[in-house]
Order: sequence, then structure tokens, then C-alpha cells
Amino acid sequence: MTRRLILPSLTLAATLLAPAAWAQDRSVSIALDWTPNTNHVGIYVAESLGYYADAGLDVTILPYSDASASTLVANRVADFGILGGVSLFTLGAAGADLVATYAVVQTETGRLVFDGERDDITRPADLDGKIYAGFGSAWEDALIGEMIRHDGGSGAYETVTLGTSAYEALANGAVDFTLEVYTWEGVKAEIDGRPQGAFRYADFGVPDQHTTFIGTSGAYLSEHEETGRAFINATARGYEYAADHPEEAAELLLAANADVLTDTALVHASMAALVDGHYLRSADGQIGTIDADKMQAMADYLFDAGLLLDADGKPLPSVPDAGAFYTNALIGK
Repeated sequence: MTRRLILPSLTLAATLLAPAAWAQDRSVSIALDWTPNTNHVGIYVAESLGYYADAGLDVTILPYSDASASTLVANRVADFGILGGVSLFTLGAAGADLVATYAVVQTETGRLVFDGERDDITRPADLDGKIYAGFGSAWEDALIGEMIRHDGGSGAYETVTLGTSAYEALANGAVDFTLEVYTWEGVKAEIDGRPQGAFRYADFGVPDQHTTFIGTSGAYLSEHEETGRAFINATARGYEYAADHPEEAAELLLAANADVLTDTALVHASMAALVDGHYLRSADGQIGTIDADKMQAMADYLFDAGLLLDADGKPLPSVPDAGAFYTNALIGK
């Protein structure tokens, strides 16, 4: 959550990006949501170990760009993309053609964090009146306000929008708290020896969610269902390998992105956190499957928070059926 929460502008992107010809036959493109990191490990494992080749696929991993993966997928510039859980619903409610097809993580990776050496913050209610370093999305306000009020506070705090500079601001004491992805920024803080206090969203009134998906468009699936199924299953093999062999998977990710991923210790520690925390594979063995109850709970929550707006910017009149935003039909078939 953090940098991945920044909601894209479909209108702007549509004026900047001319729709490319769709991948035909067994060619598939996938757009990343950020520079390569451990959320993408299954894709690089599948490429490196030949799982895509085994499936007869020619896969192109598109580099991160100013246009979000959601925008590229919805505008048919990319066949698949890494989609954020919240943006899947908010953009889908506004009419974007997005369908989640694989859950990268089985539980929320985001958390609210603060300096662990402070003794004046022991519960969310203590955040009233303090300074939050934010990323500019409406989701953040709904999330943080809910957590504070759930704990008995008023939900009144000051926000400064800093983007990824939020972590430096927190480290030097310029702000009181921020949001992070535990399996990346949180692990980095541990490596750097910076103790952090943290609150899990689900402990304070916010539904648990998958956070990150691999998704496509309904239009793409209607024309390339078999290719899409082959791609998702080959990618699932990559994530299964990563869950079973995190150290080897980290090395494959590093080798494929040597010019970008230079912090070897962070990549290995992040992979360990993803596996040990049951993010890639749940404690009951689920991997890739999208949970219907979690999806509907998040749809309900976002609706109640007033964050689901139609194409005209008006609140949806009723809670949407979360089943319209995802499918498990491509996995294992």
C-alpha cells in the first residue's frame, strides 16, 4: 500500500497512450506496477526456468512507466498487469475493464508504522493530532480515519503528501507516522536497524485483502482465453517455486534485474518475509486463489467509505457484486 496506492488517471493516460495491437496467438505482455521487486518474483522465475516456454508462450515483461499497469491493461496496451487491490475496485467502479485473475498475496502486506522507540504511540487513538506522511489517495484517509475511530479516537490528524520521501521523513522524525509495505519497506527498516512500531489494518476495523493481483481485461479474455489460461498457470508455477524455494527464487530475480536490484540482502530478506508470513501461500496452503469473502468485504468497505464512484464521479447507488471484478477460472485448468 504506499506508493502502490496512488490512483492512476485513466483519462490522462488515454490521451498519452495509443492502444497497441493486441498480442496474438501465444504472445503475452505484462506490465509491472513498479520497478522489479519480490511481488514480481513468480513472473521472473517462470521466465528464467522456462515455464513460459514450456507453455508455448512468448512473454514480454513491460518496464514500469508513468502510466500505471491498470491503465495499460484497461486501455489494451498490455495484456496483463500487476494491479493494486483498492485500485481494482475504484477503477472498475468507474468503468475500467479490469479483471483480477491471480492473487499474488493471500493477505494484506500493508501496515501503519511509526518510530518504535516512541512511548507516546501505543495504539491508533494516539495518532489523533499527529502528522501523517501520505501519498495522495482518498483510500489513505478512509483507512487511517477508520483505524483511529475504531480504537476510540476522533480520527483528526494532519497530512503532508510526500510520496516515497515519507520513509525518510519518518526516519528523521519530521513526521509521526506513515503507511508501508511490510515485505519491502518494513524489511528494509529491519535490515537498517530502525525499530518500528506497527498496526495491522485488519486489527482495527479494515477488512483484510489480497493487496496485489495479476489481472487483465474482460475484452482480452473474451478473445484470448486459452492463451490467458496458459499464462496464468505458467506464472502460478513460478510463484509456487518461489514459495518452495525462496532463496533460489531471489537469486533468479536478482540475476534478471542486476541493473535495478542491487540490494541483495533486501531481496533475500523480502522473499523470506513473503514466505514466512504466509503471504505468497496462506497457512492453509492457498496460493494464487482469490478469496470471495475477502473481495466482497472490501467492496462493501469501499462502498461504505464513499470511495466507489461511477464514470461521472458520482457514488455508486448500491454495493457492487465483487464477483464482477475477478475470476479464478484460469487457475489450474
